[in-house]
Amino acid sequence: MDAYDEDSHNRRGPDGSKGARLPESGTDGHEPPGAGGEGNGPSVTGAAADESPADDTERDESSAVRTDAHESSAVGTPANEQPPVDTDPVGGAEPAAPSRTGVAALSPRYQVGAAVALAAVAVAACVHLGMVFLSLAPANTVTKQHGKAIEEWVYPEFEQNWKLFAPNPLQQNIAVQVRAEVRTKDGDLRTTGWRDLSARDGAAIDGNLLPSHTQQNELRRAWDFLAATHGTDNRPVGLRGALSETYMRRIVTMRLYREDAIGRQGLVQRVQVRSRTTNVQPPVWSRERFSSKPVYRVLPWWTVTADEAAGGVA
Repeated sequence: MDAYDEDSHNRRGPDGSKGARLPESGTDGHEPPGAGGEGNGPSVTGAAADESPADDTERDESSAVRTDAHESSAVGTPANEQPPVDTDPVGGAEPAAPSRTGVAALSPRYQVGAAVALAAVAVAACVHLGMVFLSLAPANTVTKQHGKAIEEWVYPEFEQNWKLFAPNPLQQNIAVQVRAEVRTKDGDLRTTGWRDLSARDGAAIDGNLLPSHTQQNELRRAWDFLAATHGTDNRPVGLRGALSETYMRRIVTMRLYREDAIGRQGLVQRVQVRSRTTNVQPPVWSRERFSSKPVYRVLPWWTVTADEAAGGVA
């Protein structure tokens, strides 16, 4: 077997690198083995002699780097980029789902209860809006058949009117005043001075976050009812006029017994009611002229009934 056949190209050194092909001496310019070097190893000449084992090591390292880069690109990671480091202490566990809030956080039983409550509120709101709309709408079939139910729902707490948006809004303050004839325990008949019931209601409302409906509207509505059902001669017009008169008399008698302690002085025999009307002062920039003099409307004396004189109407 010739030592210098083609298999010599596949020879590898001790470190695994391929050795350079050695030229032979003689007619083709190559030397026989061992001719120019020590021992039995072949000697290298020319460019092959300049190569050293260090060069072979560098080539092997660069080849290894290219191989690593090729393997990294095969799995989708750039060669100059380090793979992400997993810092999850749980060991790759998925993040916890966000906690539920609001109605969704309740148990199914409470969710059903909340849905029922919301539905009840929605139904009540729709019914209330419908009642208020029907009370303001022109007369129709529904209001004719169910007018009483509509009035009981709306009046007096949810009454609506257009006075604020009228061409001439109210520009007057009306105070209701009353005086009484009292039969004292000695048998004498004494007439009290005028009591301003509206001023008392106003003082009770001022600074009160939750004033009562009685303090706000009872006396005012009673006077409006009476003024609308009485003529200029202060006589009642029809049955509603007599009803409004009775209603006003009972209110003022009850106020006298409760607020003025008339019961300790004697029995109320008669009462008289009057209104005191004053104009609201216009703004300073207005040139409107107005009278600051109050105008009184005095009603006739009303005889108090026995049950009213016994202590008013509870």
